[in-house]
Amino acid sequence: METFFSFLERRVDDCSSLLCVGLDPHVSDLEHPSAESARDFCLNLVKQTAPYAAAFKPNAAFFEQLGSRGWSALKHVIEAIRDESQRRGSLIPVILDAKRGDISSTAEAYAKSAFETLGAHCITLSPYLGRDSVEPFLTNQEKGVFLLCKTSNPGAGDLQDLMVIHEPLTADNEPSSMPLYEHVARLAETWNTRNNIGLVVGATQPEALARVRAAVPGMWFLAPGIGAQGGDLEIALRAGLRNDGKGMLLPISRGISRAKNPGMAAAELRDEILALRTKLSKERN
Repeated sequence: METFFSFLERRVDDCSSLLCVGLDPHVSDLEHPSAESARDFCLNLVKQTAPYAAAFKPNAAFFEQLGSRGWSALKHVIEAIRDESQRRGSLIPVILDAKRGDISSTAEAYAKSAFETLGAHCITLSPYLGRDSVEPFLTNQEKGVFLLCKTSNPGAGDLQDLMVIHEPLTADNEPSSMPLYEHVARLAETWNTRNNIGLVVGATQPEALARVRAAVPGMWFLAPGIGAQGGDLEIALRAGLRNDGKGMLLPISRGISRAKNPGMAAAELRDEILALRTKLSKERN
């Protein structure tokens, strides 16, 4: 039976890419500070980069700040990605970057908004209210979530690096400990009974990438931070790729949208990622 990550893996194979194109219509990048300009900005990016995109990741905040028209623009962009997918005969997943997280009844409303009203295939969530806050997003296994695990921002360690006691006890009957982000990863793996949970692990945190990959060898990572945030592509891939050369999506926004030719920038990034995957595969074999 199909799941979100079976759709994603098929798309990765179809386009030979791990590139996730971020759709972040910063007002400073728009012709006019309007929802219509945000829509047109994103539609142009979708048209130019679709051949190279394993997924698209619109950031809800940049649309929400533009009011009700911004919300309509976001829906229009997601519909355009659906149309582009149909034209190409290959589903390009839409990951709504919204970082929701609330009690179950509110979570149900957020899930309906993301998946039914907007038509997204996946959403980013905070896991810190526990499983009941995540479960409403998981009931349809064809829809997915990426849970915040080890984020790419400078302040991530304020909470995510805190050491927590972990069961079971060690061989010496002493409590074992691990960073909170690793506990989140291990917990998420136990929740992933429908193959529709992944983890956000920043590419700016290669040590954490390697640690989480060792803890959950099969899960998919959304790994932001390449480019504007300073993450190194080869180091991140070396730390986070699965043994099959998959398991990571690399969201890049400004590095593509602010390029003179966004389509060419996306193609070059796709090809660079593919070359590094091939190189690492040969090293491992």
